[in-house]
Amino acid sequence: MSGCRPLQPAEVVEVAQSFGGRYALRDRALFLVGLYTGFRITELLSLCWRDCLRHGQVAAAVTVARRAMKNKQRGRTVALHPHAQAALQAWYQVAQPADGTLYVFRSRKGGNRPLTRQSAWQILMDTYASCAMTGRLGTHSLRKTFAMTVHEQLGRDLHRTQQALGHVNISSTLHYLPVAEVEIQQAIVAVTYPFGPADARPS
Repeated sequence: MSGCRPLQPAEVVEVAQSFGGRYALRDRALFLVGLYTGFRITELLSLCWRDCLRHGQVAAAVTVARRAMKNKQRGRTVALHPHAQAALQAWYQVAQPADGTLYVFRSRKGGNRPLTRQSAWQILMDTYASCAMTGRLGTHSLRKTFAMTVHEQLGRDLHRTQQALGHVNISSTLHYLPVAEVEIQQAIVAVTYPFGPADARPS
């Protein structure tokens, strides 16, 4: 959902601590891997254990195959933040997949099929609601949060943020990074030229 808002840091912590029930570890892993990789929800749900494991341990990076990417032009490999890596490892120890072709975020309905987008949305929305969060929220809030955070970490470098998000066109990246009106007005007032002090007298 393109209109989703990003999460604030305090909200991220609260949500990460609020998953409950039989599939709490799976759902927490879904949240943290999405938050720290910026994968779209369909890309996340396409992950199989073989995409995430090396020698029986969660790898330092995960790869979404080209066929599962939005534009299907190339696959995308993203480093795993230690928090996301730990969440995946905790889920792996409980899930104990028989082989690497099983989906990481499997549906509880049986068989080797991933959660649907609607199910993932409902899981997150229920958790947001349990935290009394408001505003336009959804699965895409994870990618929006990733975009805002990485943009700041990269010194607001737009081109590198574009690469981090895997966008083909930089115009797509701009939609993820709205500039507040107050920042625009502050920037206008802060512009300086070598005129000396401002002269408020009428010409």
